[in-house]
Amino acid sequence: MIDINTLKNSKGPKLYTRAKKLIPGGTQLLSKRPEMFAPGIWPSYYSKAKGCRVWDLDGREFIDMSIMAVGACILGYADDDVDNAVIEAVRSGVNSSLNCPEEVELAEALLDLHPWFDMVRYARGGGEALSIAVRIARAKTKRDTVLFSGYHGWTDWYLAANLADESGLDGQLMPGLQPNGVPRGLKGTAIPFNFNDIESLREAIRGKESEIAAIIIEPARGEDAPNEYLQTLRDMASEIGAVLIFDEITSGYRMCAGGIHRRYGIYPDVAVFAKSMANGYAMSAILGTEDVMQAAQSTFISSTNWTDRVGPAAALATLKKYQETQTDKHIMDIGEQTKTIWRDAAEKSGLSIGVTGLPSLVAFAFNSEKSQELNTRFVIEMLQRGFLGFRQFKPSLAHGKNELAEYTLAVNEVFQLLKDLPNNQIISSPVAHTGFHRLTKE
Repeated sequence: MIDINTLKNSKGPKLYTRAKKLIPGGTQLLSKRPEMFAPGIWPSYYSKAKGCRVWDLDGREFIDMSIMAVGACILGYADDDVDNAVIEAVRSGVNSSLNCPEEVELAEALLDLHPWFDMVRYARGGGEALSIAVRIARAKTKRDTVLFSGYHGWTDWYLAANLADESGLDGQLMPGLQPNGVPRGLKGTAIPFNFNDIESLREAIRGKESEIAAIIIEPARGEDAPNEYLQTLRDMASEIGAVLIFDEITSGYRMCAGGIHRRYGIYPDVAVFAKSMANGYAMSAILGTEDVMQAAQSTFISSTNWTDRVGPAAALATLKKYQETQTDKHIMDIGEQTKTIWRDAAEKSGLSIGVTGLPSLVAFAFNSEKSQELNTRFVIEMLQRGFLGFRQFKPSLAHGKNELAEYTLAVNEVFQLLKDLPNNQIISSPVAHTGFHRLTKE
């Protein structure tokens, strides 16, 4: 057991205090803020990561049973096969006045997986890739309005939804996102609708049929999308001449190689990938039909760093290993076993929880008015036992039976502890945040 005061006085939390004075918001990604886990206690920084294990700045080893680089490292941290491909790419020159051949090889591999698409463009981050998809859709249709369901990043087109209603995005996974800095002229150009709610979509469309450039959804995140819902979206987009875009930044590579929509047999005009496709290296891709993608040539979409060799090399190596090892089957099995661990531990302890999520994107929630306090205490107790533990878990190829065996013991112990705590003594440290919060420098 690691003493809680030892965790509080570690190098990581101290470095994060410095970071908040130098970096607005403390980190580059909201999902990696220590405040989302256990303020003042979460290790914050790593010195090394390998497989499914992470070492903090003090050299302490933790098994990562949490977000696994926000789902980016599908094969595990520092995978040798992917890293070796990247090292070879670096030694051969990361960039040059000519183009790297890997971008053509990767395009062919991605289109082989998704034969309903014809063309590919690349970027390096998910948010920018989705913005490219929106730009292409608007260029293709010569329309401005985007209808969407789900979370789609940080860029202007998406946050514009909160210009008309400050809580417009609150039902789309992450509450509290402010549209400060987004041009007021974009008001009304992004309109949310509810997942698996066709009437909500019809209401958003009504009277605007000739203005809608794109309909954008996450085809799955917490659960599979019903086929009837996806087919209706497909039909409605075609009927009004809008581009149907599937945001596969989270769902891609989680249930099969490439897009989860391969499992549904319902095909969008465009699909966007990032995160898992390159096992942690910066890479994203926009796949689409030739009819839609050629509109990219009628606008300007270009960046020097989209031509580097590292991203495509990593993506090719990731896809190859993913298919050879049947990573999808492994991570779904690990995810299902983890759900069972949570349910069994809750039943034994008498805690009330809900377990949700696709097998490769699992989560639990405490059924309590003190759920966030319990979440925070769970994280702290798991840290003390040598785990990065959280209410969400994104399994990887690197997770195996040994890690699950150790995790089972820890979860059973912590759930029993949480059940036995007096309701007013769950936690004595700050409670984790649930969404976007402005941070002070202190």
